[in-house]
Amino acid sequence: MRSCAASRFLCTLLFAAVSCGAVSAAKTFHVEKRWVVGGAGGWDYLAADPANHRLYLTHTDRVEVLDTRTGKVVGQIAGLTRTHGVALIPGSTSGFITDGGANQVVAFETTTLAATAHIPAGTNPDGIAYEPMTKTVWAFNGRSSDVTAIDAVLKKPVGTIPLPGKPEFPQADGKGNIFVNIEDKNEIVRLDAKTMKITATWPLAGCSSPSGMAIDRAGMRLFSVCNGEKMVVTDATTGSNLATPPIGDGPDAAGYDAKRKLAFSSNGEGTLTIVDAEKAGYPVLQTVATEKGARTMCFDPGDGKVYLVTAKFAPVDPATPKARPTPLAGSFVVLVVGR
Repeated sequence: MRSCAASRFLCTLLFAAVSCGAVSAAKTFHVEKRWVVGGAGGWDYLAADPANHRLYLTHTDRVEVLDTRTGKVVGQIAGLTRTHGVALIPGSTSGFITDGGANQVVAFETTTLAATAHIPAGTNPDGIAYEPMTKTVWAFNGRSSDVTAIDAVLKKPVGTIPLPGKPEFPQADGKGNIFVNIEDKNEIVRLDAKTMKITATWPLAGCSSPSGMAIDRAGMRLFSVCNGEKMVVTDATTGSNLATPPIGDGPDAAGYDAKRKLAFSSNGEGTLTIVDAEKAGYPVLQTVATEKGARTMCFDPGDGKVYLVTAKFAPVDPATPKARPTPLAGSFVVLVVGR
């Protein structure tokens, strides 16, 4: 008969083996593929269409559309000025693009990729989100510090709501609320889509210049990525700060995997931070090496993959070391991160 000490020793070894195996199994995210798209110019947000296996990339004066099964470009929406974000309407063939250079939102058909309407917005519309309860699209205008609400069926503006500062990325909870990071005030604003009014303003403690935002609609949590290598997790009902897990430097976008309860931050330094949103304290599960400049991303719930974009850059001018680097023509690329 084994002694108690021996039994405890064997249990400890077994627990360690199981734990190490679980951690090893979980830490399998890596860059699986690298799709060269090419072309010239910068970029901003991405949008995934899981049902049709498509990925929409805003790329300066156009939106390029890729097949996520092959990585091939299948078309583009051209003739734009300076694109920022794409909102797709579930269950329909309608999509909307913020064209910041033209101060407008462009509606298009996802089947033909043809523009169907040019809708006036505020100055430099940037982040965009669809609100299903009211069937409205919300375009957040970075330079006029307001938001344009658009009837998604009629493709016409139905209201403009002033904001307390410069808006960044928004999210809708599917219940009539829209949340947006206010970059220059380090806060989140909640809007009621029906009344078109601000219903709450919440400070993001410990956050500087919040940009990307992801949402857990079932758990009502918001994930805002900030300068200073921090992600702030906020209770979307009360506005309470739940945690501040560390992330990489230079983030601009966030994502959430509802199935596995993981939050993502894409960081310009060349990393993807993966946070375990199921565990207390929101620990970092893994930091994946990507490529420098890959600071925008989207998560595709259909295939469970994270898509990021970046490019090679021209050398930095010593006279303007803080200026945004210039992407080299032909080097625009999509990185596919999976398990």
